[in-house]
Amino acid sequence: MGDSKSSFHLELAVSNIKNNISITLEMENVQYSTWAELFKIHAKSHRVLHHIIPPAETSKGKEKVPSSEEEQELWQTLDATVLSWIDATAMDAWNRLRDLFQDNRHSRAVTLKQEFSTTHLEDFPNVSAYFQRLKSLAD
Repeated sequence: MGDSKSSFHLELAVSNIKNNISITLEMENVQYSTWAELFKIHAKSHRVLHHIIPPAETSKGKEKVPSSEEEQELWQTLDATVLSWIDATAMDAWNRLRDLFQDNRHSRAVTLKQEFSTTHLEDFPNVSAYFQRLKSLAD
């Protein structure tokens, strides 16, 4: 049971992080700091904190790189496990990114519309520059 092939990693048994961290991240709620602190505590207690926050030595270029194929495979498995704690599936992560950037696209469109409607001819040296700016905003 002492070798890494037969060692049980407790972190692999956690399938639903919501059982341990009841806070759900949402863009509208300002609970990120609390969630992040609970997540770091959970990751530290499962000895995988280094998968999200590099140890102090890492920033100095002294990171211990998994050397054997077995260690690399374990690292990748644990890394995927920690990722699954953040989002249950790759599809969840994809959808969250899509929602985040599509929401950003909407905000950008509102900003451009506002800028378009507040662009005035007197702010430009000539009509051509004015129309060029309006065309640029419209595009």
